[in-house]
Amino acid sequence: MPHAPTIEILALWLSPGHDFKGRHGRGRLDHGMQPVPAVECHAGLGLKGDRYYGHAENFKGQVTFFDAAVAEALGQELNISVDPAHLRRNILVRGLDLNGLIGRRFRLGGGEFSGSEECRPCYWMDEAVAPGAFEWLKGRGGLRCRIHKSTTLNTGLQSFFDLGEDEALQHHA
Repeated sequence: MPHAPTIEILALWLSPGHDFKGRHGRGRLDHGMQPVPAVECHAGLGLKGDRYYGHAENFKGQVTFFDAAVAEALGQELNISVDPAHLRRNILVRGLDLNGLIGRRFRLGGGEFSGSEECRPCYWMDEAVAPGAFEWLKGRGGLRCRIHKSTTLNTGLQSFFDLGEDEALQHHA
């Protein structure tokens, strides 16, 4: 039996509320991103305790992933220290090509997910991280996913399997 590839989950965050959504022209709120040792990923709903939990049926951003290597490169580009929590994504990983998972199903730990689209940055990134972050992050903003099989994810090494094209996404494209 072949050895399952592994990726590393470096950090997990939940936020109880929106800091930027619907705030154009009014300034941000400050709900913050709360670091947690584990997240409960509920199929069709999202991450228990997060601002998007149960947001909408078939919501494409039930969980968001971000690549630690991108955060490091952003810091080098802008000559700053980047706190990945400021990017407001849920799961910081190392060892995954996130853009390569758009339109694909995959297993991570005991759960099953599908990459729905890039988690595109918005202009607020210039305030949340630093001026220039918004433009630099275009095409590197992370991955929005749907949860198809519930699991609890923890930091550390996790097994990963690419399950192939997400048939449901292909029919709705």
